[in-house]
Amino acid sequence: MSEKISQPREDFQPILLGTDFNCYGMARSFYQEYGIKSIAYGVMHMAPTRYTKLVDVHVVEGFNEDPVFIETMRKIAANLDPKKKYLLLSCGDGYTELIANHLDELKEHFICPYVDADLFNKLGTKETFYEAAEKYGLPYPKTKIITKEEVESGEPIELPFDFPIALKPSDSVEWLNIHFEGRKKAYVLDKREQFDDLMPKIYKAGYTGKMIAQDFIPGDDSNMRTVNAYVDSDHNVRMISLAHPLLEDPSPVAVGNYMVILPEKDMAIYKTIQKFLEEVKYVGFADFDMKYDRRDKQFKIFEINLRQGRSSFYCTLNGYNLAKYVVDDVIDHKPFKETDYAEGNMLWLNAPKKVFYKYAKENKYKEKAKKLLEAGQWGTTAFDKNDSFKQRLLMHYSFWLINKNYQKYFVQR
Repeated sequence: MSEKISQPREDFQPILLGTDFNCYGMARSFYQEYGIKSIAYGVMHMAPTRYTKLVDVHVVEGFNEDPVFIETMRKIAANLDPKKKYLLLSCGDGYTELIANHLDELKEHFICPYVDADLFNKLGTKETFYEAAEKYGLPYPKTKIITKEEVESGEPIELPFDFPIALKPSDSVEWLNIHFEGRKKAYVLDKREQFDDLMPKIYKAGYTGKMIAQDFIPGDDSNMRTVNAYVDSDHNVRMISLAHPLLEDPSPVAVGNYMVILPEKDMAIYKTIQKFLEEVKYVGFADFDMKYDRRDKQFKIFEINLRQGRSSFYCTLNGYNLAKYVVDDVIDHKPFKETDYAEGNMLWLNAPKKVFYKYAKENKYKEKAKKLLEAGQWGTTAFDKNDSFKQRLLMHYSFWLINKNYQKYFVQR
């Protein structure tokens, strides 16, 4: 996809919270649509933005927690150009929570298309999201909520479904700061012994939140789907985009991150998600993960991320530029006309092609993806021809490491 840069806009400035892959994807979207270099704040330099020309990165120790976060934002606010609008966007769950907690104060200086703390608390953990899903009729897997007290009591924990099970933290923000041998972003456990061994380790490591045990939906990565949406200030869904992941990251720290995405369109999914977002009075970007359960022929939703997804640049790649939707809404105040139900024909990759060919499950979706690759209809978040040689070189090295991770960790299900 060619990257056409418009005449640069000077009336607003994107400020991105985080320095990771998500940040780079959003920065590319702003640069591509408006010729604007974004400003990012985070706790460390990360590979995707370390040498980029598209983002001005500022590292602040402790920025991902209060009081450093809000104190830093106050310092930034004191030095803003009064002739410009400053658009504040989160690129991580922790930053979304911090924005929600300080929304009223931040809105005095920045444009913040986010839900308030009350709605964040109703959707921001998996436990509370499942309560909302139950209320609004969203299908989700059979679930057991496990507390710290239950685990520390030493009594056997009864599960209302058989193994294998999926296990993950309800509080993904707290989980980021938990460390122990065998820690993963999420688990698939095949035996009861694995469950009984793992649960005490989690709480001994200092985690205090609840754990989510779920009936494991059978099937490989190609049964997954992800939906990204932008909901405007009046709770209208301006854009909703469906993606079909064909391969996920197998490494423990990044398990579940999508590596290959095929764009799709499914109006039944679109309407279900749109109805939910509008009924809960949502605002801003949202990202849903779901999986098809062949046992009852339903897509079941795992979670909502109250931000754009890590792989959401697939939307921009397919002609639905994420930056444009938020700018149309909160910067240019263009009235809502109709929802864009996205479709596309560009394959998104976050891995070398040879990883896709070797590890993605053989099926009709892989065949379709192969045809797009052969036709040159593909792209990545990682590589932008407008960026520096050092940035592209580092991303090539990162892709090489991905191949090593598959050799070490990949298990076909």
